[in-house]
Amino acid sequence: MMIRLIGAFIAIAAFSILLETPKRYLWCAGCVGAAGWLVYLVSEKIGADEVLATFLSATVIAFVSHLFARIWKTPVTVFLIAGILPTVPGAGMYRIAYHVIAGNSEMAGHYLINTLELAGAIAIGIFLVGALFRVFQKGWKQNSLRYRKNE
Repeated sequence: MMIRLIGAFIAIAAFSILLETPKRYLWCAGCVGAAGWLVYLVSEKIGADEVLATFLSATVIAFVSHLFARIWKTPVTVFLIAGILPTVPGAGMYRIAYHVIAGNSEMAGHYLINTLELAGAIAIGIFLVGALFRVFQKGWKQNSLRYRKNE
């Protein structure tokens, strides 16, 4: 498991270079991806479904991305786009195309549904964390002293 975790870190850091992430954030982007991949691996190891493991992974990736964005005052996408890479169902998309070309529509349909479930889990995880951060951020601003002085 440790080798897979290190591999995920290196892959995300290298992919971040392709995305032109500033050099000072490459380490952080690698940590975001590795944290998400660790959650995915642990979730599968304890017997969670692939969709649930993907959802938990995407949620952790989004949460850590938002935290890093607040700490270093950068856009969330600096960490989120690269960090989500390990959970993207690329193999499922390949299998869909393969079975469509091979003429096996039953298997293509199976992989299509599975890939859509995984993509939906990723989208819901990112959306929920983003919405929670927005709600809490709005609450913090309303409860701040500066906001109350202007009333």
